[in-house]
Amino acid sequence: MIALTAAEAGLLVCHACSLLSRSPATGHDLACARCGASLHLRKPDSITRAWAFLIAAYILYVPANVLPVMETGSLFGSQRDTIMSGVVYLWTSGSWPLAAIIFIASILVPGAKMVALTLLLVSVQRRSTRRLQDRTRLYRMVEFVGRWSMVDIYVAAILTALVQFQGLATIKAGPGAIAFGAVVVLTMFGAESFDPRLMWDPVRKNDG
Repeated sequence: MIALTAAEAGLLVCHACSLLSRSPATGHDLACARCGASLHLRKPDSITRAWAFLIAAYILYVPANVLPVMETGSLFGSQRDTIMSGVVYLWTSGSWPLAAIIFIASILVPGAKMVALTLLLVSVQRRSTRRLQDRTRLYRMVEFVGRWSMVDIYVAAILTALVQFQGLATIKAGPGAIAFGAVVVLTMFGAESFDPRLMWDPVRKNDG
């Protein structure tokens, strides 16, 4: 016996509050009875919007790592640090645990997240049915790690507050911080725009 999917059973799930609703017999739009959000069998233009956010994130990923994220000024001069130069400084000064955390969260994770989203989008467009469970787990991981990708921005903000309070120097965010924040936000939007149910649609059609 082959189980029915929610779409085949005429059921719609709200993307805002997760309420399960029954699809109307007519083709008119349906709103969620709980929160009023529009209901769809699949997220509208999911692939197009996800690609748009992802390409923009790829473009901004370069200035986010090349431009300085923090500009420091004191009586002894000024210094502009990128994410990688900050990691190198922390590593050589003995703070290797903090250096490792910032490197993983600010360089490795955003890059891996963009690559993972690219693989998911390409597999959906090719209607691939290989390793669906692994790809679903990958999507869940991409969604989960998005919120932890701005550790270096948090560190810069804390340092700015501490140094300004002591009056010893001045620290301000550089243009790289803006680009990096945009990369994180764009990848989060890209993951949110992607509909993971599209990965499973070819399986059902092939069974049919």
